[in-house]
Amino acid sequence: MTQAEIGVFGGSGFYSLLEDVEEVAVDTPYGSPSAPVTIGDIGGKRVAFLPRHGRSHELPPGQINYRANVWAMKELGVRRLIGPNASGALKADLELGEFVVCDQFVDRTYSRKDTFYEGPETTHVSAADPFCPELRGILVETARELGIPVRDGGTVVVINGPRFSTRAESRWFQDAGWDTINMTAYPEGYLARELELCYANISMVTDHDVGVADAIEGAPPVSHHDVLSVFNENNEKLRALLLAAVPKIGPQPKDICSTALEGARI
Repeated sequence: MTQAEIGVFGGSGFYSLLEDVEEVAVDTPYGSPSAPVTIGDIGGKRVAFLPRHGRSHELPPGQINYRANVWAMKELGVRRLIGPNASGALKADLELGEFVVCDQFVDRTYSRKDTFYEGPETTHVSAADPFCPELRGILVETARELGIPVRDGGTVVVINGPRFSTRAESRWFQDAGWDTINMTAYPEGYLARELELCYANISMVTDHDVGVADAIEGAPPVSHHDVLSVFNENNEKLRALLLAAVPKIGPQPKDICSTALEGARI
């Protein structure tokens, strides 16, 4: 099977990365991934790309087979993963199109298959620092070199979807001090940690969440149309970041990601 070193998951509005690619169908113990994986080259690196919602956005957040997607990447040899996604801002000073390379998440999802270890083998993998620090650093540094507005660190709260937040929920999340909100950063990143893969999240601000919009004069509640409109406007900026950052990504080091299972098994 064709192999890759680095993996990229595509989010809303981001369904392809490269033109000259080889398409690979991957079978996993957890069923089929969201779409066939495409593999191509970026700066001498073999890169696997998978749109998490499917090629036509046919999979809502709660119906994505996250385990199959992450397993397929590992099956192809990927050790380092990047997961961009459309996100709402929970802070008024976050601008539309700004990138937040998060260092923490809060899980508010339910009924998602979020572990590979359902018994008889049991593990308790630490999620204290859930995103790869080295990958985060590369993404932040590269974004700044390109002049892309970026924040180094932040907390993303992941809701189940497909509905957006109520005003009360949004104010609750805002009062907690969290930065961005989306529907797909969990369990994708944590599943990567369970397989000892590096993973970094790029939360791209496409809207101000409704509790924040209430405080911005004239701002309407978020709609899916608005999210896609801003995301499409910023696709080329995201693509530029990936094309510039991927060649800088080296082999997986011995870090908190690659050693996640040490001492975690019972």
